Amino acid sequence: MGLRINTNVTSLAAQRTLGVNNTEQASTLGKLSSGSRIVKAADDAAGLAISE
Repeated sequence: MGLRINTNVTSLAAQRTLGVNNTEQASTLGKLSSGSRIVKAADDAAGLAISE
């Protein structure tokens, strides 16, 4: 009797999408909670340099 391994591709895709959405949500909430348009250099490098 052989071993059979099944992969739920739909579930894997849903988990990946959920992870991406959670990352984007955390980034957006960080920007909202700071009250600043520029939170880190990656948001606007030139604007950050001018503000400092």
